[in-house]
Amino acid sequence: MAEPKLTTREKAQVAGYVARMCKRGLAGEHVYQGDLERKVERVIDGARKREERASKSRK
Repeated sequence: MAEPKLTTREKAQVAGYVARMCKRGLAGEHVYQGDLERKVERVIDGARKREERASKSRK
């Protein structure tokens, strides 16, 4: 599935989570990052739902 177009707020959220993942990556190879990965996926899923709602309202 194609990635949805993110709003400025969503881009900022994803960038913040990726920055935190980078910091954890510097701490060590075996540091758990699943919680941040889930948060990024949640933001992207929310963007998909928003685009679906917008496309339905345009019809």
